[in-house]
Amino acid sequence: SGLDSCRRRAKDAAHALQQMMLKDDENAVAWIESTHTGFHMQRSPLDVSEQLKQIIETQKAAWIFTSATLAVGDNFAHFTQRVGLTDPEVLKVDSEFDYARNSMLYVPTNLPEPSDESYTERVVELSVQLLSSLKGGAFLLFTSYRALNIAKTILEREALPNRQLLVQGEQPRDELLRRFRKDGRGVLLGTSSFWEGVDVRGSALGMVVIDKLPFASPGDPLLQARLDAMRKQGGNPFMDYQLPTAVLSLKQGVGRLIRDATDRGLCVICDPRLYSKAYGRMFLQSLPPMPVERDLRVVRRFAKGLPP
Repeated sequence: SGLDSCRRRAKDAAHALQQMMLKDDENAVAWIESTHTGFHMQRSPLDVSEQLKQIIETQKAAWIFTSATLAVGDNFAHFTQRVGLTDPEVLKVDSEFDYARNSMLYVPTNLPEPSDESYTERVVELSVQLLSSLKGGAFLLFTSYRALNIAKTILEREALPNRQLLVQGEQPRDELLRRFRKDGRGVLLGTSSFWEGVDVRGSALGMVVIDKLPFASPGDPLLQARLDAMRKQGGNPFMDYQLPTAVLSLKQGVGRLIRDATDRGLCVICDPRLYSKAYGRMFLQSLPPMPVERDLRVVRRFAKGLPP
């Protein structure tokens, strides 16, 4: 039985390798990832809309897709095209939360471009200023582990008074969140896994700081292949894919702040491209209706008024 199991596994591996070596499938990309102990072969489709469309059409039922992050502005096309929906009925329902009274969006005016070597250090310096006015806890969300580690080094050196520093990767996510909620004044540093699926209600989370607009890494092989395929089809990869994907990711990150009708909080998006680039308007139009403030003095007064 042991040899028979080895035979089946060898046949499966041979079949997987054969599929990886196919060169005539323009709707898939294959790549290899190396690790300290070996390597992984990966193969992913570039477009699954036709397969999903067939599944939807063969099921005699109504399909309802619902989420807080399906629309870019008021447009659902980025989602509907990619799941194979043809002329669907769409409805955008405004949130019941009173963002106008319970929240504020701060976009700083004095930060350099994200490509500047000092950018992350400046973001952390600003965060420390705001933390001195804040009674509750804060999420500092980063688009890369490199930026997170720079922030960790700076904040460990700063030795934030009466605040517990929690860093993604040092403990399991659930344990970090448990400690964050219990502390009430914690500062949690996180990357992509903390941008979504995290629910902290009440005054334990009074501020969310986002370092950059979350454009996907251009080095990702699947992203590169998708963008190349769009160019070949005459599309605009940035406007058709990169921008709407980043908009939805930003909505996820901002959505960590207000989780209940009684929540109050400050959201800080540090990236100056929100105003220096034309596409920044699409990000702003897609966010909850938070009052936007650019005066640090006004923002600090708002932060001081948030509950402990």
